[in-house]
Amino acid sequence: MTHEIDQTFGRQKVTTDERRLRIRRVFAKVAARYDLMNDLLSFGIHRLWKRTLTRRVADVTGTVVDLAGGTGDVARLLAGPERRVMVCDPSMPMMLKGRKRHGDDVAWLAGEAEALPFADGSVDLLTISFGLRNATRLDDALAEIHRVLSPGGCFVCLEFSRPAWWLAPFYDFFSFTVIPRLGAAVADAPEAYAYLVESIRRFPAQEEFAKKMGEAGFVKVTWENQSFGIACLHIGHVAA
Repeated sequence: MTHEIDQTFGRQKVTTDERRLRIRRVFAKVAARYDLMNDLLSFGIHRLWKRTLTRRVADVTGTVVDLAGGTGDVARLLAGPERRVMVCDPSMPMMLKGRKRHGDDVAWLAGEAEALPFADGSVDLLTISFGLRNATRLDDALAEIHRVLSPGGCFVCLEFSRPAWWLAPFYDFFSFTVIPRLGAAVADAPEAYAYLVESIRRFPAQEEFAKKMGEAGFVKVTWENQSFGIACLHIGHVAA
């Protein structure tokens, strides 16, 4: 394992291992009220974005992995008679909460993006919603996702992105002022939500992330803004 100082957490310089541990503590802290906070912070719109994701891959069957799937809200939407759906997440508290809610409708497996516990070419569809920005090494995570997907397999990433110029000032005020205060009032975790806001700002913008997907080997890469760019749906495929 690497110990060089090459990561940030908030405004601190930390090692890769320390950042990974701190991120896990963040999600352990907020697990109990994570879904409630998502509804409050997005006014429920995140549910519409996730339904858009599921519509875009409605024709994909086979083995489906929802990476960083947390409490399983997206996995539940992806479940179907011709699909074997698995949640893969490094946070046990998040998955335990999801399993209590959804039971065994989906499978639950511990794992992280940089070292996926799947064989080469064994997954037909891999989705990730608002989780890839927490990867300690984004390029390694994309390489792993590409590795586990089958020829012709599909990768879909729903992530916060860069809103339209006219919306950006209002969005910034909401992000840096309202979100940490709501995190303190509802989830008793202002520092966790301050981190989540900062992680959004560090994630590549729409065009840059699409380029990274291409560099990782994905083909037919497209992206689609949601709510004027507050979020973005990125789709790529493995060459058949």
